[in-house]
Amino acid sequence: MNPMLPAKLAPAALFAALLVPGMAEAKESDRNQPMDIAADHSAGNLAGGNGKYRFSGNVVITQGTLEIHAETADVIQKNGETERVVLTGKQATLKQQMDDGTWMNARADNLDYNVNSEVIVLTGNYKVDSERGSNAGQRMVYNTRSGDMQSGGDGTRVRTVIQPKNKAPAAAGEKK
Repeated sequence: MNPMLPAKLAPAALFAALLVPGMAEAKESDRNQPMDIAADHSAGNLAGGNGKYRFSGNVVITQGTLEIHAETADVIQKNGETERVVLTGKQATLKQQMDDGTWMNARADNLDYNVNSEVIVLTGNYKVDSERGSNAGQRMVYNTRSGDMQSGGDGTRVRTVIQPKNKAPAAAGEKK
């Protein structure tokens, strides 16, 4: 990992763990693990604590059970603090184990996380899946602090599937 990058990048990667309502919490121990960022290229200037640092080409970010794949990852800093993290690709993907042992998977063409407001905007064919349900569409705005989520409203449809809380096993001879 580039020593110029702040530790605040970690919350940016954990945002998607909260995207499906009622979902379990992201694996807490992941936040205390080292973050590893690998890419074909990295460049930028964070001198004075301001600017953008870009990782590009087959970007892979791992931290504990968290794994992100993107074509680019831009880290934008202001006054020495990470302000935003933008992940792009066709598609950028994220997976992470939750504290309850289940897995969450998310993908979108663009994942834009504002660190200060704790708002993530997923755009471009996004989909978030967990054992508890899924949400898909063209644009989702999610406030990780308040839990407020907005999807659609842009003339496109949104699809949400909520799985039953207690899935009963199929009876013998019953078709699935």
